[in-house]
Amino acid sequence: MKDIRLKLVNLFKQGFCVPQIARIAKKIKEPSTTLHYNIKRMEKEGVIKAYKAVFDYKKIGQGHCTYLLINLSGEDYGNPEKIAKELAKDESVESVDICTGDYELLVKLRTKDIDEYYEWVKNNVQKFKFAKSTSITSLKQVKTEFVEM
Repeated sequence: MKDIRLKLVNLFKQGFCVPQIARIAKKIKEPSTTLHYNIKRMEKEGVIKAYKAVFDYKKIGQGHCTYLLINLSGEDYGNPEKIAKELAKDESVESVDICTGDYELLVKLRTKDIDEYYEWVKNNVQKFKFAKSTSITSLKQVKTEFVEM
């Protein structure tokens, strides 16, 4: 059988997942039709933005997780949304937050290993002219997306 796992992982990362209505209905002891109605209503209201798979990142070649705290420089300091939106387009970036305190951005980065991480930082510090960045490497993830690992 053809191996399409990489294609599936990429689609799941983009939100191409669906809730398991029958399984959820059984768990909360409600009819499937009631569950379906409520889910569709929540989607329409924008309460639910997307459905996403929770991965064992080591098994999909993205086991190195680093949080980057970034200071922006010059003209970008006053417009952090511009840089955040650009960074969000990068497939290695899991999340980007604009924050308060000593740093303007918090970026969660997923790479294969330390070498790939180094290349990413080297390229993006130059590209976006970060004033300063601080890295925090995750040694082990215990919970993500409200799911215990």
